[in-house]
Amino acid sequence: MEKLSKIGRYDFLAEPFHCDFSNHLFMGHLGNHMLNAADFHSNERGYGMNYLNEVNRTWVLSRLAIEMVDMPKAYDRFSVETWIDSAMKFFTGRNFKIVGESGHVYGYGKSVWAMIDLNTRQPVDILAVRDGLINEYVETEYTCPIEKSSRVKMSAEADPIRSIDTYYNDVDVNGHINSVKYIEHVLDLWDLAWYKRHTIKRFEIAYVAESHQGDCLHFYREQRDTDIDFNVRIAKSNGGGEEAEVCRCRVLFV
Repeated sequence: MEKLSKIGRYDFLAEPFHCDFSNHLFMGHLGNHMLNAADFHSNERGYGMNYLNEVNRTWVLSRLAIEMVDMPKAYDRFSVETWIDSAMKFFTGRNFKIVGESGHVYGYGKSVWAMIDLNTRQPVDILAVRDGLINEYVETEYTCPIEKSSRVKMSAEADPIRSIDTYYNDVDVNGHINSVKYIEHVLDLWDLAWYKRHTIKRFEIAYVAESHQGDCLHFYREQRDTDIDFNVRIAKSNGGGEEAEVCRCRVLFV
């Protein structure tokens, strides 16, 4: 296999119906573009889902932090650069840079991924795939200046905000609730009036457990040190009455 560059660059368009009332790209659609870039990058280099599914493996997102200066507007063409900055036995770090045609940097992302067995749903050794091929593509010199995801702490007094059921459109290729769907549902906890006064500066999400179609998701929100900084916890229930945590988020506005 031909050795490719360590950094991949993929071009996208902010399509008008992927933009919100302010004519800027929805954060959820940006997240989809970032995950697509990650998929393109890993497949081209031989350790992506196209190969992994043949050996009963897949990638799952464990953590994601997105920090933006601003968002692409409708019809803006932009690129997502992505690269691996670390590879360990059970986790790998992947960075993102969102860049406009003129070179303007919209923002950055940091993520952590695990590889799991499709049957057991348990983590497997990333470095065992193709004799550790991923190590040949680790790039540590290219800058991603944002902080890694923080450890979100929530108290037992966090306010329950909303519960929603999950359906066909929530499920992705891995058979569980799509990583970006959680982001969209979390951002819906604030109404249109809030977004007319505030924009999203930073979004963090840490995935704790999988949820599936038919699970009911419960959203709890708690304010941090300022009135524009929040933690969110998502839990699931499947009819038995007990809740299990699915993920935790931080949302910082400006």
